[in-house]
Amino acid sequence: MRKEANNPLRIDSISALHRMLGLPKPLHPLISLVDNTKMVVNKAQLNSSFLFNFYKISFKKTLKGLIGYGQGHYDFDEGGMVFTAPNQLLSIISNDEEYEGFSLLIHPDFIRNYPLDKKIRSYGFFSYETNEALHLSDKEKTIILGVLDNIQQELNGAIDDLSQDLLISYIEVLLNYSNRFYKRQFITRKAVSNDMLMQMEDVLNDYFEKEQGLDKGLLTVEYLAQHLHISPRYLSDMLRSLTGQNAQQHIHEKLIEKAKEYLSVSHLTVAEIAYQLGFEHPQSFNKIFKRKTNVTPLEFRASFN
Repeated sequence: MRKEANNPLRIDSISALHRMLGLPKPLHPLISLVDNTKMVVNKAQLNSSFLFNFYKISFKKTLKGLIGYGQGHYDFDEGGMVFTAPNQLLSIISNDEEYEGFSLLIHPDFIRNYPLDKKIRSYGFFSYETNEALHLSDKEKTIILGVLDNIQQELNGAIDDLSQDLLISYIEVLLNYSNRFYKRQFITRKAVSNDMLMQMEDVLNDYFEKEQGLDKGLLTVEYLAQHLHISPRYLSDMLRSLTGQNAQQHIHEKLIEKAKEYLSVSHLTVAEIAYQLGFEHPQSFNKIFKRKTNVTPLEFRASFN
């Protein structure tokens, strides 16, 4: 592990993390399942920042006390999961309470040359914030614990030429169940999600009505997520689950709607409209308008004459 002044502590190996947390040497150097109650956190490390060079999937038997999602409440108190990808910034805020659960640590080298190496990047929840954790029902918790138990049993057994294949299969099952349960979470939080949709609509309208594109350029997913206080990937995944469109598609839809308004009721040139909407080059506006409507801006304006 390496640390420079005022920089996060970078932990390159699972073995190094075990040493830092006072844990026994891992059974496998590239994958480990840790009992969270056995971690020993040095008080000097509280409020420190860390960068892990591996994936971390944490299951906690209770997620009570964590930050809520927007103004809503969590679905379940039975437990939940948090996912972090390599090189994400992590912090230890408090060590006042021990929590029951497990942390699965997976070094990227363990899945290299397997299809999971590319597929794992498609799981959006590795980019979510901690307050966007997956909250599990009692039945879902039982399923997750069953998969983790299979992983632990395989790690405890004798390592052979099939061990890595089996462990990677269990990891894929764990990720696929997590993906299913997140989609369930978007549905069961429909009331909260609908509130979020209304807030998003307000942000979109405010951006275009105040012509902020002139100063800030094209509206981005990052800007939208920041004003809704959620991560960009969580926003897109939530929207895709509820509406079939991701955040970028929603932005384009509102952009085209505003462009049509300008073209039909104003005397602005197409170039002026493009700049009002945040485009740096009118050609880019023409291209996206034609792709979304099958007509050029001038053809659309001509249809009103």
